[in-house]
Amino acid sequence: MKSNPAINIFGSRQAGGSSAGATIIANATLCTILNLLDCYSVSAPAPIAFTSAPSGGDTDVTFATVFRLDGSGSDIPGSSPQRVTNGTHTIQVDLTATKSPGIFPAGNYQGTVTVRCE
Repeated sequence: MKSNPAINIFGSRQAGGSSAGATIIANATLCTILNLLDCYSVSAPAPIAFTSAPSGGDTDVTFATVFRLDGSGSDIPGSSPQRVTNGTHTIQVDLTATKSPGIFPAGNYQGTVTVRCE
């Protein structure tokens, strides 16, 4: 994640930032036997706080995530589960943290987004 020039937004989509990626392998025998196409759903809900931050770094901060499945250019809100078929899928996740009011204090920040496959 990188900050914007005003230092009130950290995000993987800010200049110099990058998306996180993961591979999901959905494989359910029951789905295969019954020929079901959408046994699993995938989501990437936003965290409620940074994993680590300097003092005051979590105060007045809101978090948002979006993700893309299988190379799609379409952003999906992180808390919106999407059905996936059996097989291997790629996911790219972007996290944005916005501090309002104020700016982020200097220091090291770490944010973790958990990808859910249910």
